[in-house]
Amino acid sequence: MAALAWLLIPLFAALGAAIWGSWVARNHTSGDVSELAGYARFREAMEKTHSGSDVV
Repeated sequence: MAALAWLLIPLFAALGAAIWGSWVARNHTSGDVSELAGYARFREAMEKTHSGSDVV
């Protein structure tokens, strides 16, 4: 029974690694587009906020 336990440990580790690998390799394209759009909005907002005349 102990030998079976020692064989199951690497099996579970390999299964966990396969699940983690598939999670990491999933498609991220939709997130990139929204992040780039958010960054563009951030840049536009930063350009609008300061006129330069009220700098202390």
